[in-house]
Amino acid sequence: MKQSLQLKLGTQLTMTPQLQQAIRLLQLSTLDLQQEVQAALDGNPMLEVESEDLTPAANTEKNAQQELPSSTGEDLTPTASEEKELGDADWNQDIPAELPVDTQWDDIYSSYSAPTEGEDPNFERNTAIDTLQDHLRWQLNLTTLSSHDKRIGEHLIDAISPNGLLNTTVNDVATSLQIEEDEVVAVLKAVQQFEPAGCGARNLQECLLLQLQQLPVGTPWLKEAQTIIERHLELLGKRDFRQLSRRTRLTEAQLGEVIRLIQTLTPNPGEEFSGEQPAYVIPDIIVSRKEQRWLVELNPEITPKIRINGHYASLVKRADNSRENNFLRDHLQEARWFLKSLQSRHDTLLKVATSIVDKQQGFFEEGPEAMRPMVLADIAETIGMHESTISRVTTQKYMLTPRGVFELKYFFSSHVSTDSGEDASSTAIRALIRKLIDTEVPRKPLSDNKITQELDKQGIKVARRTVAKYRESMGIPSSSERKRLV
Repeated sequence: MKQSLQLKLGTQLTMTPQLQQAIRLLQLSTLDLQQEVQAALDGNPMLEVESEDLTPAANTEKNAQQELPSSTGEDLTPTASEEKELGDADWNQDIPAELPVDTQWDDIYSSYSAPTEGEDPNFERNTAIDTLQDHLRWQLNLTTLSSHDKRIGEHLIDAISPNGLLNTTVNDVATSLQIEEDEVVAVLKAVQQFEPAGCGARNLQECLLLQLQQLPVGTPWLKEAQTIIERHLELLGKRDFRQLSRRTRLTEAQLGEVIRLIQTLTPNPGEEFSGEQPAYVIPDIIVSRKEQRWLVELNPEITPKIRINGHYASLVKRADNSRENNFLRDHLQEARWFLKSLQSRHDTLLKVATSIVDKQQGFFEEGPEAMRPMVLADIAETIGMHESTISRVTTQKYMLTPRGVFELKYFFSSHVSTDSGEDASSTAIRALIRKLIDTEVPRKPLSDNKITQELDKQGIKVARRTVAKYRESMGIPSSSERKRLV
């Protein structure tokens, strides 16, 4: 094989470690960024958290001394001996060894007695209850059931789903424990009396009836509600109020009162023990109205406040190639890159947020109905960056506005043509649909076709299936499910 030399031209993108770090920091959320900063602080001795050397009071005193110098040139700062004399004068009163109290220890804890031998010290353990099963077992242990019946109760409680309903049958439990079904039913009746009301029910109808049974006897419209759930639950689900009124012989006003009572019940009695932690959103950008204009700024509470440790940085020597000096030099360079990447992230985020506010001022002035159609390319062209960069910046970043907290991606939407020749934002159309539904008559809710006609009157041409898609995306049920008597 003959060897030869060839010359070729080509383009290649090389991403340096610094660029990779900047891109990674750019797409991190606030919580992830805090973890990244903490990891950098733990791994790089050159980085430290910024801290004020002086307290606010000391800073104020120092500034006052700088602004108001002594005209005579004398030092007005008290000496150490003067401070001691002032301190002794202020605190020359004798403090008693024991301060008076308005209660006695025995008055508070006189009713407490240590558990005797054989007594369960965890008799009352409400604070340790975490799950629905724990709560039901705790109540089961308080009953006077026999050990055999408690074993059946444990089996039933284990078969209760997180929503509170029993996800097995009495026959399956009896077969599993090799006992009679009557024994399982008897224990199940006891479990169904536990709190929360409705737990252990085998279906929705039984769940609602159990909750009604635990209401006071004198509750208004209690018997009528039980009758509707026992005999006409299907009609209630279909919202056929005319047929319900005819079969129950109740007037429309009376039926409305009964339905209002039924609406106080829950189909998922175990949801309060679901254990789901609420998701908290920390805004990255704060938008406020000041002097007839919108001010955009980074959230100062979450902005990382770190700096290079001046003492360690001063130890780096230029001509020294020792291992210790190389260690300090490398970490100093990494610290500078990290701070530069953080600053680049903050600058880019602020540029993008400012551009969004400039283009969507109608939203901040009038609300979602005035949202303009906007895509990533619009912001990218305005600030001179690539669309991929805008996508990274707007992912998992949130903006606090006078109208609420919104993800930056919320302000981007597709467009729909109107009769005037202008484009309408899909977000604005969703807001209009929600506004129409919020103002509809509950007895005669607007259908998707009617909403389409109302939008057409405002010059917005959308198909009925588009309205249905937008309505479903907002979690709004159909017109038949929105029908109300009350």
